[in-house]
Amino acid sequence: MSKRGNSTGRATDRGRGPSYVVVVGGANIDIKVAIKGGTIPATSNPGTATVSIGGVGRNIAHNLARLDTPVRLISAVGRDPEGERLLVETAAAGVDVSAVRRGGKTGVYSAVLDRDGELVIGVSAMDVIDELTQRVLGRNRATIEAAAFLVADCNLHRSSLQYLQQCAKQSGIPFLVEPVSAVKVERLNAILRRGAAIHTVTPNVLQLEVLTGRDLKSMETTQKAARGLHDRGVLNVLVGLGPEGALLSTSQGDEIKQHHIPAAQAKPQDVTGGGDAHVAGYVAGLVGGMRVLHAALLGQAAAGLAVSAAESVSRKMSMKNLTHSAAALKRRAKEL
Repeated sequence: MSKRGNSTGRATDRGRGPSYVVVVGGANIDIKVAIKGGTIPATSNPGTATVSIGGVGRNIAHNLARLDTPVRLISAVGRDPEGERLLVETAAAGVDVSAVRRGGKTGVYSAVLDRDGELVIGVSAMDVIDELTQRVLGRNRATIEAAAFLVADCNLHRSSLQYLQQCAKQSGIPFLVEPVSAVKVERLNAILRRGAAIHTVTPNVLQLEVLTGRDLKSMETTQKAARGLHDRGVLNVLVGLGPEGALLSTSQGDEIKQHHIPAAQAKPQDVTGGGDAHVAGYVAGLVGGMRVLHAALLGQAAAGLAVSAAESVSRKMSMKNLTHSAAALKRRAKEL
């Protein structure tokens, strides 16, 4: 990985004036149903339902905008009322949506949550994202190459991920990949097998198991699995541990440093937006000039705020609201 590729992605490093982040990934309608009582499989359970805008890439971009980080979204939505709603509301949140492709049918993500806000099962119907081919991304290459930081989610086809990785490498842009799910993480695995250099990956434990082929039952085995990703070209590994917080593993030359970051104190209402906020807080911190550990603390603070809200992107998401929580997490974080 080039020296510039190892940078945090600050505007001062890029030397191109005001910095912005490019996020490439899913934008869809979220349908969430929450079970009121105990979860009983194979039958009807009383609950509540909400319909809102979502998508991993779109949520990351929305959170970044709330954190005062200029952001441009590259995605695909349908020429239908749902697609129009996504564009209008996302633009109103402060995200540049001029590169969002229109065509096909807008994607839908359906999630069933238990009474504690934990995901029981999710179903993703997002064929429209296949519209983001290498050719389409190539039309936006100038926008991508001028970015301070590039984020992609694994809703994209692996060839599109590979194209973005090559763009980042050639332009010296830090590149983060969010795996999305244990099924879609194989797309990241495919580009890692080709020797791709990546600034950061952000798996949860289940996704890390798929990436490494390991059964992760303890912090020690999770630490070892993260170390294995450094050997495959990943500079930083930020592992979501759910209620246990996060593990940050960073390769610094010949040295690897690992920290356990505890979870922010928050009662979860809906965990589905936590990972997206985690990524956004982390990237906002890096673009703002923070060191990787401090950015990861900010990301964990953002995740705590997100899971305590019913909506996918918390209305309270702001840099001001994260600062105090991140400082408290710093006092509790431990080097392993």
